[in-house]
Amino acid sequence: MVSKKSPTTKAAKKDRERNDLLAQIRHVAQGLGETFAPFCEVVVHDLTDPKHAILAIYNNLSGRQIGQPATELGLARIADPDYPQIIANYANTFADGRQAKSTSVGIKDETGTYVAALCLNIDLTLFQTMQAVVGQFTSIQAQNGLHETLNPTGADALRARIDEFSARRSTTPRSLKADERRILMRELKDAGFLQVRHASEVIAAHLGVSRATVYTSAK
Repeated sequence: MVSKKSPTTKAAKKDRERNDLLAQIRHVAQGLGETFAPFCEVVVHDLTDPKHAILAIYNNLSGRQIGQPATELGLARIADPDYPQIIANYANTFADGRQAKSTSVGIKDETGTYVAALCLNIDLTLFQTMQAVVGQFTSIQAQNGLHETLNPTGADALRARIDEFSARRSTTPRSLKADERRILMRELKDAGFLQVRHASEVIAAHLGVSRATVYTSAK
């Protein structure tokens, strides 16, 4: 006679499966944390224990502690198995007022019940400062009637022709092989681009090679 598994045995198996799943999620969270340090906080929530949901934190930017309760989003998932599994790039705020961009991924078990969540919180402070600095640095003041170009005449067209040649070969100008550069130089010569002022300097700079290499390829 085959004995049936007791409810206790089934519960123990379910606990082991949950623990194994959470362990794997922690590995993923650690990897993400190490990759995006120090700008991104990565948090693992155990939604089966909402009062002590925070299981792990990597790059702690929020000041929260392991064992603290689930957030509003976590509680919403617990209450509704149809709650979206992925909520990406939503606005958030740290306790001290810093703006953040967050993404939350809900994890379900084999029954479709939410058991965990993996959350990423990016501190936008530094990026916003960088954006302001770059915006100021790249700002240009218009001067009435003034027009000047620092490019040799026809240089833009020459670079565009090189880009077009490279794109046809599914590569970049700096990745062209020696035989491809020779074909390119023949095309440029036939199209009259080698007559452009300072053509060799423009070609060498765009290909990332020396002028001597350009001359050799043109032979």
